[in-house]
Amino acid sequence: MLNDKDLERHPCFNPQVKGQYGRIHLPVAPKCNIQCNFCERKYDCVNESRPGVTSGVLAPEQAVLYLGKVLAKEPRITVAGIAGPGDPFANGPETMATLRMIREQWPEMLLCVSTNGMGIGPYIDDLAQIGVSHVTVTVCAVDAEIGARIYRWVSDGKIIYSGLAGAELLLARQLAAVKRLKKSGIIVKINCIVIPGVNDHHVEMVAEIMRESGVDLLNCMALFPNVNTPFGKIAQPSKNKMEEIRSKAETYLPQMRHCTRCRADAVGLLGEDQSAVFRGCLADCASGTNKTVVAGGENRANQQRSYVAVATLEGVLVNQHLGEAKSFQIWTGDGAGFRMLEERVAPAAGAGIVRWHQVTQLLADCRTILVSGLGEKPQEIIAAAGIEIVLASGLIETALAAVYSGKGLSQLRGHRKKSCGGGECLGSGVGCG
Repeated sequence: MLNDKDLERHPCFNPQVKGQYGRIHLPVAPKCNIQCNFCERKYDCVNESRPGVTSGVLAPEQAVLYLGKVLAKEPRITVAGIAGPGDPFANGPETMATLRMIREQWPEMLLCVSTNGMGIGPYIDDLAQIGVSHVTVTVCAVDAEIGARIYRWVSDGKIIYSGLAGAELLLARQLAAVKRLKKSGIIVKINCIVIPGVNDHHVEMVAEIMRESGVDLLNCMALFPNVNTPFGKIAQPSKNKMEEIRSKAETYLPQMRHCTRCRADAVGLLGEDQSAVFRGCLADCASGTNKTVVAGGENRANQQRSYVAVATLEGVLVNQHLGEAKSFQIWTGDGAGFRMLEERVAPAAGAGIVRWHQVTQLLADCRTILVSGLGEKPQEIIAAAGIEIVLASGLIETALAAVYSGKGLSQLRGHRKKSCGGGECLGSGVGCG
């Protein structure tokens, strides 16, 4: 579907055109199927430029609308990509619907996705059929023992793996995906996050194994120390160290040296990101079809309460007490099922009763909060604000089905007698008193 001349217009894969052609990342994939110890996803964040950050989350129809508006003002865009803020294939239906609609409306547009490789397998044939020309897979280790230090957990459907088992499963999926992508004629780039003291000695081996799998390009990316992550206190590798690593890896694979560590809603030329310029446009599109909410939006309190907030550790289960939740996932239900819209950062602990009033403001557009436990005082304050609290455990979508249908709520609420400690919670709830 695409010829070699077309492929040259991808600025990430061809540094010679980075000042001529641009890309747009469409943030339609909020959920992720792994948790890396260096990653912190932020929605409605305007102050950071790195993967995992976006100013909003779009439904596929909204993404196509947004792309059309951007192209009208920035015709140099030649690549439409999906790079999160989670993983495209933890959001497979949304990702594939977006790609198909773009291909129908803009046949000459290059299509690109960036993934951890865990869930891409079932979609590879469809990606090739649609004409996705470029795929980036993030591979930080080809030794599961090292991978076990990098990944906190891996989700395979509704099963969560951690430690060595999770790292082994992820690596097997990555290696299989890369080989199948190459057999399908797709150009493959590997992103490898360089983490001092963890995998910086191992990048050369990553390059060697990836070359054997037919990879086209390697992008060694310096760790971005996110303070709220397990690797937040690891110092970023120096430029000299990165160049040393790239030079060794270059004996195996060509190196990408012009990466700008793009946001999940990046738009424009590399090095001249215009996501701030188009932020209002993205927000307008997000507030249209399906009423996707942009976290922190000025009109949140005025919207009809139709969403459900979930306290979850990994995005699969309702398994956190109110006080220990550092963020809340915001879900909505429609005729096609349930969809996670965004994630909102919870108020910090230590503010006492004020914290629970802040929670009611944060979740003012939510009809229900799903948590595994909470104390009497937050329950009293939140209920007084008109927000239903449901104590639950188990799969998020099972609990959502009960909330939206009104059936089975009694079974979910069967955990209500679970007790928490007083004050900022001295029980297992870690701060829900």
